[in-house]
Amino acid sequence: MDVVLKQVTRENFEAVIALEVATSQRGYVASNLYSLAESSFQPTLRPRAIHCDGEVAGFLMYESFEQEGRPPAYSIFRLMVDRHHQGRGIGHRALRCVLDEIRAQGPFERILICYVPTNQVARDFYAGLGFQEIGLSEATGEVIAEIR
Repeated sequence: MDVVLKQVTRENFEAVIALEVATSQRGYVASNLYSLAESSFQPTLRPRAIHCDGEVAGFLMYESFEQEGRPPAYSIFRLMVDRHHQGRGIGHRALRCVLDEIRAQGPFERILICYVPTNQVARDFYAGLGFQEIGLSEATGEVIAEIR
């Protein structure tokens, strides 16, 4: 299985916004259309289409925080795999791809990710990739985990 991240372009835009999570997951992630609109106003956001064997299968977005005199920090805050493609390891491979993309940009201070505390699947998934919980967001109540 070949999983790669690609820029969201005119060619894959419709496929990206048509992706859906399972009904039970809808409260855990913003819509891809909202995320793409958000990224058009914030140049630090980097949306990516997740392609599996040439087909759009998911979406993720991360942000770079530049810090004067320090390496940048990153936050991965959107990750979804279409309900028809779940359970195949695509999300795991896509997250490894984004971690590789971030690492290729040079030294970084940390990579953050947040998730709903009741989402045990997300907790186990991110821990398996090396994220360590560091607390709760006061603003959202979400768990914050990081890789340094």
